Amino acid sequence: MVDADELLVHVEAHLLTAFGQDSGRAGVSFLGTERIDVLRFGPDPDGLVRYATLGMSRAPMGDPGAEVVLVDGPRAELLLSVRGLQDSVLRRLAVLAASPSVEGVVLAPGAGLDLGEPLWEGGRFTAVLVGEPGGLVADLPVDGHEPVRFLPLLPMTPNEAAWKRVHGAEALEERWLAAGTDLRDPHRAEVSLA
Repeated sequence: MVDADELLVHVEAHLLTAFGQDSGRAGVSFLGTERIDVLRFGPDPDGLVRYATLGMSRAPMGDPGAEVVLVDGPRAELLLSVRGLQDSVLRRLAVLAASPSVEGVVLAPGAGLDLGEPLWEGGRFTAVLVGEPGGLVADLPVDGHEPVRFLPLLPMTPNEAAWKRVHGAEALEERWLAAGTDLRDPHRAEVSLA
């Protein structure tokens, strides 16, 4: 059995090793769930800010209503990279990080999460695509259990999210790649979906 508090200490240390000292943090609690912290790193010299959740990996993802409670399973934290400070994203990231324990969803690459409201104040993105882990922050090994994975979130407009539901994550990523889309640009244009 993994000690959740001890695990979160290791997760935080892993994030600090990857990004350096955080430049701010906020904690959010929802009724019936454990607290989720969101750490901010940056902005770096290029103006890039990274937001990382801390607390989602406390328990393995699975159905909270299942008859058998998982002692092992996938564990993850969420990462968002964006140019410039968008601190109004903190609460929304905590909402997304709480979704496995609240709704019983298992977040995996290719999944789409829709907030139904802007990801940050004044933003046009209301959903995110879960990207492949390992690029920005390496997996964190956990003795005898699945590693903690750090899942990047790629902001989507409502139209991109709807298009992704029909055509799939890979097709949307191919559109972004072909258009040279900077997914870290908080003001980027919607990719052509015609």
